[in-house]
Amino acid sequence: MANPILSLFGHSPIKPLQNHMQTVLQCVELLVPFFQAVIKEDWDAVEKTYNAIAKFESHADDQKQDIRLHLPKSLFMPINRSDLIQLLSKQDKICNTAKDIAGLMLGRKQIVPKKIAVDMAAYVKSAVAVAIEAKVVIDELDELIGSGFGGREIDRINRCITKLEKAEDKNDKRQILLRSKLHEIETSFPPVDAMFMYKTIEAIGHLADHAQSAGEQIQVIIAR
Repeated sequence: MANPILSLFGHSPIKPLQNHMQTVLQCVELLVPFFQAVIKEDWDAVEKTYNAIAKFESHADDQKQDIRLHLPKSLFMPINRSDLIQLLSKQDKICNTAKDIAGLMLGRKQIVPKKIAVDMAAYVKSAVAVAIEAKVVIDELDELIGSGFGGREIDRINRCITKLEKAEDKNDKRQILLRSKLHEIETSFPPVDAMFMYKTIEAIGHLADHAQSAGEQIQVIIAR
C-alpha cells in the first residue's frame, strides 16, 4: 500500500508542511474556549478542552515525524531542505507551547483573577491571531514556488508578513497591559498563584513569538 505522505511528496514537499500547520492552528485555536472555561472555573470543560488540545498536538507530532522521515534528501525545487526542516520545527513549537500552557493551567487548576479575566481572554485571542496570520503566510508558499518566485507573489507574501508582524506587536502590547494590571492586584492572592499567572502570560507571549518566527521563515526562504 502506498504511503500517503510519500504520495504527497511525489507532487511537492510543501503541502505536507501546510497540512501540519493546519493541525497546529486547530490545536492553538482551542486555547480560546480553554481559557473561557478556566475563567468560568468549569474544570470539567477545561479538562475536556485540554484533551482535545493534546490530541491535536499528538497528531501534529505524528505529521512532523512522517515529514522528517520522508522528506527527500534532494529537492528538485528552489528551496533548501534545511529551510523546510527549520520551518517544520518552528511550526512544531507553536502547538507544543499551546499544550504546555493548557497543561500548566489544568494541572494547578489555576484561577484567573476576575479583575484581569477580560484582558486575559483578549490576550489569548491576540496570540491565536498571530498563529492565524502565520498560517496565511505559510499557505502562500506553494503559490510562490508556482510563480517561480515572481515579484508579484513575493510582494503578496511581504504584505502578509507585515500583517503578521502587526498582529504580534498587538499581542506584545496586550501582554504589557495585562502584566501591569496583574502587578496592581498580585498582593491580593497567594504569591505562588501570582508567579504561575506571570509564567502563563509569558508562555502565551512565547506562543505568539513562535508563530511569528514560523511565518517569517518564509522570508528566509525568499532571501536565499
